[in-house]
Amino acid sequence: MNMLERIKSQIWAILWTAVILVMCNMKMPDTSGSGFFFEGFDKMVHLGFFYVLTIFLFFGKIRYQHNYSFRSLTIFKVILIGAALGGFIELVQWKIFTYRSAEWWDFGCDMVGVFMGVFSFVLLHLFNYEKR
Repeated sequence: MNMLERIKSQIWAILWTAVILVMCNMKMPDTSGSGFFFEGFDKMVHLGFFYVLTIFLFFGKIRYQHNYSFRSLTIFKVILIGAALGGFIELVQWKIFTYRSAEWWDFGCDMVGVFMGVFSFVLLHLFNYEKR
């Protein structure tokens, strides 16, 4: 299969990555005193962003190969993509968008989201495998 088909299969992950990049680097209004936002809200957002990204990456892989089989290398690549994107965002926040704060906790929550996505995929894969 050619590269264009591979990219088309990952379109949701690519679009979601763009959403993550925009949302994590835009200037946020002052939310102190707001009842909706709470301490740690930012960490939950990071976790959710990267959980969804991980699911989209696996979904694209399934669409590309037309089956649910996977290898450990696929999981490693997904984790590596998540870590690279999370690290890149924190680096950009630290050096370019200085009105945002780069934090190790944000990166940690990114990785928790990635590992939650991996766990979800592996669990569903094992469930489907046992059904056959």
